[in-house]
Amino acid sequence: MSFELIRHDTSIDFVGLRKYAYVLSAVLLIAGTLSLLFKGGPQYGIDFAGGFNVQVKFSQDAELDKVRGALNSPVLPGLVVQDFGDAADHEVLLRVSFADQTTNQVRDAVSAGLDAQFGAGTHEIQRLEMVGPKVGADLREKALQAIFYAVLLIATYISGRFEQKWMVAGLMAAGLSTVVYVLDFLNAPTSISVIAATVATLVLCVVLRLKYALGAMVALIHDVMIPLGFFSIMNKDVDLTIIAALLTIVGYSLNDTIIVYDRIRENLRAKVSPSLDTVINRSVNQTLSRTIITSGTTFLAVLALYVFGGGVIHDFALCMLLGVLAGTYSSIYVAAPVLGFFKPRVDVEDAPKPAAA
Repeated sequence: MSFELIRHDTSIDFVGLRKYAYVLSAVLLIAGTLSLLFKGGPQYGIDFAGGFNVQVKFSQDAELDKVRGALNSPVLPGLVVQDFGDAADHEVLLRVSFADQTTNQVRDAVSAGLDAQFGAGTHEIQRLEMVGPKVGADLREKALQAIFYAVLLIATYISGRFEQKWMVAGLMAAGLSTVVYVLDFLNAPTSISVIAATVATLVLCVVLRLKYALGAMVALIHDVMIPLGFFSIMNKDVDLTIIAALLTIVGYSLNDTIIVYDRIRENLRAKVSPSLDTVINRSVNQTLSRTIITSGTTFLAVLALYVFGGGVIHDFALCMLLGVLAGTYSSIYVAAPVLGFFKPRVDVEDAPKPAAA
C-alpha cells in the first residue's frame, strides 16, 4: 500500500474560505503599510543609508544602555546599539551614521569610549564596515528597480505562457520599462516612478485582460509587502541581503503559482465543471500534496538556517521564512481567486480550436 500525504480525492472548499483569507491579508498589509508610512519607509541598513557597522565582542554581558552612554561622541552620530547573535556570545552591533568620519576615527572613538566605561581588554572590535551615502543611495535605487523589473518580466512570461499573448505583454513591458528609464534619466525619485509603473502594470493587465499575469503580479506584490511590513513593525533593517531574500521569494512564489495555474488551465480545457469556483477548488486540491511537500521542506531548511546560521544571516533567514509562508498562502488564496473576478466562461476558456476544414 502506497503512502499518501494528501489523499487524491481531497475536497477542501478553498474558494469558500477566501473571505477569511482576504480579511487576514488585509489586516497584515494594512498594518505593514501603516508602519512603513509612519516611519517614512523601510528602516534601511548601512548598505542603503550609508554609515558604519561595528561589531564588538565583550568578555562578559554588557548592558546596552551603558554601551550607549559610553559612546556619546560627535564622531558617532545617529548611534544605534543592539544585541547581535546569541546571548552567550556577548556581542553587540553598533550602527553609526555617515558624517565625513574615517574608519580610524570611528574605531578610535569606539575603543576609547568602551575602555573608559568597561576597562581595557574587556572588548574586541571584530568587524568594521563603511558604506558611503552616495553608494548607499545608488544601491537602494538599483534594488527597487531590480524588484520592479523582476515582477514585470514575470508578468510578460505568464501572459505568453498561459494566454499566448506574447506580443501584447512584450509591448506592455517595453513601454513601462521605457517610462521608468526616462523618469530615472530626468532624476525623478526612483521610489515614486517604480510605484507608479507597478500600478500602471496592474491597470494594463486589467484593461488587456491578462488575467493570469494580473493574478501572479498581485500575489508577488502581496508576498513582498508581507515581509517588508513585518520588518518595519519589528524595527529591522532592510539591506542587500534582504533584497536578495525578496527576489528569492518572488521566484519561489512564482513557481508555486505556475503549478496551480497550469492545473486550472488543464481543468478548464477538460471542462470538469461548469462552475469556475469548482474548477479552482479542484485544481488547488489536486496540487495540494505537492505544495505542502515543497513548502514544508523549504520551510524546514530555512528554519534550520534561522536557528543555527548565526547573527550574520539571521534576518535573511527570517525574511525567507515569512516569504515561504506568504508565497504558499498567496498561491492558493490570492493568485487563483483573482481569476474568478474575470468570470471566464468555462465552456470555452482555453478550449482547443477546431481544425480548419
